[in-house]
Amino acid sequence: MSADKGYDADWLRTGLRNSGVAPVIPGKRGRKRRIHHDKPRCREPWRIEAMFNRLKNLPRIATRYDKLARNHASALALAAVVAFWC
Repeated sequence: MSADKGYDADWLRTGLRNSGVAPVIPGKRGRKRRIHHDKPRCREPWRIEAMFNRLKNLPRIATRYDKLARNHASALALAAVVAFWC
């Protein structure tokens, strides 16, 4: 699970580890014991947020011009791929 510094809590980290999930949460600045985390994996949520922000700016996706749900879903998937990689 990747999260930001706001989710830095010992009880959350232990609960995730007990569930079999590897937490990728950077430690807060005031922490006495430093937490080592994978920096490249912490940057992944930003890329997904940027993709959704770009999708909101596309009028075809935001206003749903397509009549059929499958056409809207295919346009959304295509726009998401372009927005994610560009």
